[in-house]
Amino acid sequence: MAFLMKSMLSNQVKNLGLGGGGEESKEESTPSDPAAAAGMTREEYEEYQKQMVEEKMERDAAFAQKKAERACLRVHLREKYRLPKSELDENQIQMAGDDVGLPEDLQKMVAEDQVEEEEKDSILGQLQNIQNMDMDAIKEKAQATFTEMKQAAEQKCSVM
Repeated sequence: MAFLMKSMLSNQVKNLGLGGGGEESKEESTPSDPAAAAGMTREEYEEYQKQMVEEKMERDAAFAQKKAERACLRVHLREKYRLPKSELDENQIQMAGDDVGLPEDLQKMVAEDQVEEEEKDSILGQLQNIQNMDMDAIKEKAQATFTEMKQAAEQKCSVM
């Protein structure tokens, strides 16, 4: 009996708008369907959601590819300068797949560096370095060293 009286009174109070029913009216005014909230039909909303998911997957794939390229660059630099390897970089490269390589710009830079190092290491590179040296200064140093050695030998040896 108390329940019946309470429900009847609460319904009448809600209808008068004196409280208690404000929460329900707010819930009823907002549509429960997200498509209706966005102002689209159900099919349009589903298509929109599919596009959003596809775009997110493409962004994630591009991001993973960039991370793997950076990891590949770090691995390359570690090998070049004989630094310790990183497990994190190797894992990122494996996650992205085996088709990961250095970006084209970096490949060109690496190729140029290798050509320069090969030129420096070759005999012709060493000859060019000799040409750039000051031969007069080298001769003077050699003569000074020779005279110092000669004087030291004369002091130590009585035959000379």
